[in-house]
Amino acid sequence: MPDNLNLSNLKPAQPRKERKRVGRGLGSGKGRYSGRGLKGQKSRSGSHKMRAGFEGGQNPLYMRLGKLRGRTSKDALPIGPHRTSTAPVNVAALEERYEAGADVTPESLVEKGVLKNTRTDVKILGNGELTKKLSVTAHAVSATAREKIEAAGGSITLLREPKERKPKRRPQKAVAAQPEPEEAPAEEPEETQEEPAAEAQPEEEG
Repeated sequence: MPDNLNLSNLKPAQPRKERKRVGRGLGSGKGRYSGRGLKGQKSRSGSHKMRAGFEGGQNPLYMRLGKLRGRTSKDALPIGPHRTSTAPVNVAALEERYEAGADVTPESLVEKGVLKNTRTDVKILGNGELTKKLSVTAHAVSATAREKIEAAGGSITLLREPKERKPKRRPQKAVAAQPEPEEAPAEEPEETQEEPAAEAQPEEEG
């Protein structure tokens, strides 16, 4: 490489491999249909602009597969309420970026380069170890992160009160009322037929 590098002697570090030009006759090996085959959508100009997963208009694979139930499922379609609305920050990042006794706020996280902006709620997670006493102010804190922060002597201030989650009750299936067994009628005592008394026979005179 020359000592004085300028635009006149600028060269790539590795020699460029030139692409073979198509449509230059049958003898070139890429003539006639130029490697695109016969007819069809992929032989037309602009066919490379199809989005990923496009199947020509038929129901694509990612929509044919089954979805898991639940409004906030991670495997559900990524639309609307399925997207997360918090920016996660682990305690390992707090251990690395902050000194003991410092105040952790969303604004200071942006200054330290942990977050890009404060438009999204911040949630502190418990991945990693924390040995410094910190005063953490965030929108949400996981149970593991709370234990580690309080074990190190720190404090937590929530910018948004957590919502109380009511336990989901499964609807009980209605049990069909079974008819009560009919009581058998009481058996009447059988009438005993009295045998007629034997007639007294006159005694024979001797």
